[in-house]
Amino acid sequence: MPGRNAPATWNNPPVRERSGVALGLAAYLLWGLFPLYFRLLQSSGPFEIVAHRALWSLAFCSVGLTVLGRWDQFRTAARDRRGTALLAAGGLLVAVNWTLYVWGVNTDRTLDAALGYYINPLLTALLGVLILGERLRTAQWVAFALGGAAVAVLVVAYGEVPVVALGVATSFALYGLIKNRAGRSVPALPGLALETAAIAPLALAFLAWLEWRGADTVELLSPYGLLVAASGVITAVPLLLFATAAARIPLVMIGMIQYLTPTLQFLVGWLLFHEPMPPERWAGFLLVWLAVTVFAVDGARHHRWPRLADRAPAR
Repeated sequence: MPGRNAPATWNNPPVRERSGVALGLAAYLLWGLFPLYFRLLQSSGPFEIVAHRALWSLAFCSVGLTVLGRWDQFRTAARDRRGTALLAAGGLLVAVNWTLYVWGVNTDRTLDAALGYYINPLLTALLGVLILGERLRTAQWVAFALGGAAVAVLVVAYGEVPVVALGVATSFALYGLIKNRAGRSVPALPGLALETAAIAPLALAFLAWLEWRGADTVELLSPYGLLVAASGVITAVPLLLFATAAARIPLVMIGMIQYLTPTLQFLVGWLLFHEPMPPERWAGFLLVWLAVTVFAVDGARHHRWPRLADRAPAR
């Protein structure tokens, strides 16, 4: 029977890594089921939903910072003007992403939103080439070409650009780039608080304008209002689960399990929302699935997995 300090093996990964995988799966599972929640909010427009989502996320973060005693981390991050400006830009980008996503789900375009999150890793890699001077391997170029072909097939088949898919993918890829540059030294909770604080004035102004016009649809003390307020928790919890998981497992493993989200969204859109899947759309999705398979397999092959000796706990 192995002792407490027995070295970890590939068949017996450390407890920290196993918990990281579980937390990552939980985060992507929740993100994948988001369409079911936002369909319950169809009485409100996407801008109103996102405005409430931003404000209630900020409220949740404020409570979390207080309970965990991390306001000092928030103040430290806020004193970095460049980092704060970047996180504010990230907040605007994620608000664009949320708006496109909610609008897509509530206008029978859940499949387009799923397509966007399939394409997102490919666009992220392309941004690495164009902005960070990174180099793509041959297989990655093949994956990107397949993704481009998928978009072309969908454009030709439907006669229109898949705005939701490309908008969701582009906004989240740019958000990821900003988080990569500015978020390395800022923990997840203070970072999310800064991002939501940046868009809170816009959210408040929009909701005030809606109320002035008598066009607001959310009564806060009603069951529907409580459902809308829950968007703060629903937004923050998977993000915090993801941040904890990313600190415990290799990035390549995150890259593998991230496709759980668009897969679940695809199944929800197709099987539960009964969105149409004509042959042309199947062709586009098959090309995308082939692209992400090539991309994921290439990433796994070139990842420098730690040696068994490196995975053993310190004696």
